Amino acid sequence: MNAKDRLLKEKLVIIARGIPADKLVRCCEALLHAGVCCLESTFDHLLDDPIADNVKKLEAVKKAFGDQICLGVGTTLTVDEVKAAYDAGAEYVIAPGTNLQVMRETKRLGMCSIPGAMTPTEICHAWDEGADIVKLFPADDLGMHYIQNLKGPLPHIPLMATGGVNPNTIPQFFSHGINAVGTGVTVLKKPFIAKDDYEAIEAFARQHMEAIRLWEKENAL
Repeated sequence: MNAKDRLLKEKLVIIARGIPADKLVRCCEALLHAGVCCLESTFDHLLDDPIADNVKKLEAVKKAFGDQICLGVGTTLTVDEVKAAYDAGAEYVIAPGTNLQVMRETKRLGMCSIPGAMTPTEICHAWDEGADIVKLFPADDLGMHYIQNLKGPLPHIPLMATGGVNPNTIPQFFSHGINAVGTGVTVLKKPFIAKDDYEAIEAFARQHMEAIRLWEKENAL
C-alpha cells in the first residue's frame, strides 16, 4: 500500500513538532500501541540547521520501526528539505502552502505530495499541479459549513484537515467531507513528553483512533 492509500485508510496523522529524537521514538512506540501509524515530523525553521535536526529524527524512527510507521515530513519549505526527507526514508511531504518547486521535487522522487491550501482557487491549483492530497489549513478558522461548501463542487479532491482536530471534532470533519485529519498538540502534549508519560500519550492517541473507527462504523465504512 502506497503512502497516499495508507493515509486515507488510517485517516489520522500525528504531527511531531520540536520533540527530541530519543523521545520521538518513545512517542512512536506509544502511538503504535494505540493503533496509530502515521507520523509527520516537522522541520523547525527557527534552528540553524532544520534539515540536520529533522533527518536525525527521521532516521531514528525509521531504524526503530521500519515500515510500521508511515513516515512523512511537515512544514516543508524547500527542495533541499524534500531531498533530505527522501534520503532519510520519508514517504510523504506536507507543507503549509503550495510551493510548486517543493511539489515537483516530491513527485519526482515518488513521494506523496500534500501541500496546504485554504481557498477553492488554491485547492484547485494544488490539485492541478499534482497534489495527491490537499491539506486544508487552518481548518478550524474556516468552519464546518465552509468545508461542506467546498466539497460540493470538489468531491474528487481528497482533503486533510489540520487545526482544531480532536476526538470531539473528528466526526464533524468527516461528516462534512474531510478525508483525513492531522493533529499534534492534542496527543503529543508537552507536559507528557517532559515527564516521559508515554502512557498518557497512548491514551490520548487511542481516543482519536476510537473516534475515527466509531464514525466509520456508524457510516458503514
